[in-house]
This record gives sequence, C-alpha cells and structure tokens, in this order.
Amino acid sequence: MTSIDHVIHNTLRQGVAIPAQPLALTKERKLDERRQRALCRYYIAAGSGGLAVGVHTTQFAIRDPKIDLFRPLLELVAEEIDRADRTRDLPVIRIAGICGKTGQAVAEAELIRSTDYHAGLLSLAALPDASEDELISHCKRVSEIISVIGFYLQPAVGGRVLGYSFWRKFAEIENVVAIKMAPFNRYQTIDVVRAVAESGRDDIALYTGNDDNIVMDLLTSYKFATGGQQVERRIAGGLLGHWSVWTQKAVELLNRCHDVVNKGGHISEDLVRRSIEVTDSNAAFFDAANGFAGCIAGLHEVLRRQGLLEGIWCLDPNETLGPGQKEEIDRVYAAYPHLNDDAFIREHLDEWLNG
Repeated sequence: MTSIDHVIHNTLRQGVAIPAQPLALTKERKLDERRQRALCRYYIAAGSGGLAVGVHTTQFAIRDPKIDLFRPLLELVAEEIDRADRTRDLPVIRIAGICGKTGQAVAEAELIRSTDYHAGLLSLAALPDASEDELISHCKRVSEIISVIGFYLQPAVGGRVLGYSFWRKFAEIENVVAIKMAPFNRYQTIDVVRAVAESGRDDIALYTGNDDNIVMDLLTSYKFATGGQQVERRIAGGLLGHWSVWTQKAVELLNRCHDVVNKGGHISEDLVRRSIEVTDSNAAFFDAANGFAGCIAGLHEVLRRQGLLEGIWCLDPNETLGPGQKEEIDRVYAAYPHLNDDAFIREHLDEWLNG
C-alpha cells in the first residue's frame, strides 16, 4: 500500500484550493498542450495548493481508447507541477481521478501512482447497482494501491445516493485521506461529516465540492455528540470545478474564510452576501437552468474570454453551452466584477502561454 506523504497529508488537512482542471482542446478536438500547460501555470500562480486532473471537469471521455488522453494528461500536469515545486516551500498536491469498475479502477490507481500522484479521487458512478458491501470492497481494493479521496457526486451528473452507513464504513478504510462532498444537498453532506466525526478519524480531510454552497461550507462548524462528548468537524478546503475559473479570487476567498474560522470571529454580512454571489455565478457557469448540461462548456467559456483557452470545444461535439447560458455568464460578469481575476490573467498570460 502506498500511503500519502506526511507533509502532503498535513497540507491537505489544513485546507487548500484545488481546481478540477479542464481539458484544453484545439478546434480539431485534439489536446492543446500549450494551453493545457498554461492552465497549470495559472492555477499554481493563483495560489492553488493542489491540482486535480482526470476528473469530471477534465471529461471522463479522455479514457476512451480512441482518444487515449488519460496518461498524456497525467504526465503533462505532473511535469508542470515538478517545475513549480522546484521554487516552492510546500509541494503542490497531485490528485487524479479514478473511475470505472474494479478492474479499471485498479489499473487507473496503478497508473496514477506510477506517474507520481499523491492520491486518487475515487468515483463510484460506474457501480450504480452495487450493494454497500460491494462498494466498500471496491474502495478497499483501490486503497491498497494509492491513498484514496472519497467522492460524493451528485446524481444529476452521474452520481448515486450514498447514505450515512456507507460513509461510516468508508471512514474505516485505513488509506482514506480525504472526502470530497459534492451531492449539492445539505442532508447528504451532513451524512458524510457525521460519519467521519463518529468514526473517530481526525485525519480525514473534508473538502467541499458543493458548488451551490461553497462559502457556507467553509464557514460552518459541524458538531455531533458521540462517545459521550461533542465532536467538531470542519470542511477544510475545496476541490471544485467552479474553482477552475476566477481562481485567484477563489484562493483569496478561501483564505478569508480560514481567517474567520481561525480567529473564531463573527461571520460578516459581506461574507454571507458573497456566498450568494458565488452560488449565483456557479449557476451560470454550470448551467443549472438546463440541468447542468453545459457545466463543462460554461467553464471553458469563461477561460476562453480570459484568453487561456482558444475555444469552448469538448470531446463530444454535442456538448456545448445550454440555451441562455452565454447570457447568464454575461450577467454574472457584469453583476460581480469583484469576483473575476481577469486583470491578474492579463498581466501573466503571455508568460504562461510561452514560458
């Protein structure tokens, strides 16, 4: 079993911003290596503590043998992180997605370990009919190869409901280092936090993937009575597709939330208002009005406007912006100019594209 490095684990537990990296394509829908590298450089320069690749935002179709982009992407991103780590005090956390049934998941775990990733974000979307015990067995098998980050993916984009009982058993797997909660559902988020709290594990980092509730997830204290005492857990950071855009401002927001929590201070009205602004922006980027159909293309559109991507092309030619989504992105850009990092990108774009 390959366990996570102590420094990486501590950084993960303290809480960092981890963008889920989009896929840069040319108009021929081939990998745009130059712009993919620019994205990595942008996220790291913006203050991200980690990068996640091969996840939903990167498009699961990269694994299709006809496309065969999974390994090339892992290697490209690893090269860029290697380059960044040479000038950093703390290394960038390297996370790669793992999906498929057990045979595929094991093979992907071995691949990401061989390409020097620290942990695998384990999707269970390929096992919609598996029993709870079968799911736990699957997770244990993968954890024997690499440290695992659990992933509660909302059903609207291919996930399944996973109750308290599952997460309580999952928290007992030794090589679980974190859980990303993205059910977009407060009840289900509480199930995960309570399961971890009642497991007695204080070494499992909790990360929000709830794009509809990012700020409040980061500010909320969860307290549960267990073993005759009150146990508190907090969500430390975010592993988010939403944070693949406007990333510098997302890092600033995470740091602000950490500051409030660490000082035990009052949550200002401004932060509560910021929570709604971020959620409203996410509705536009993720195409909530159309059942999230344009969620990847929406992120591409923001990055295109900023000059990081050439176009909004996805691997599937039918995957594009939803009806009215462009206008919604226009609206939130105008409504919340303080949330975008366009000026930061303009200042550095040439060096990221040509460095």
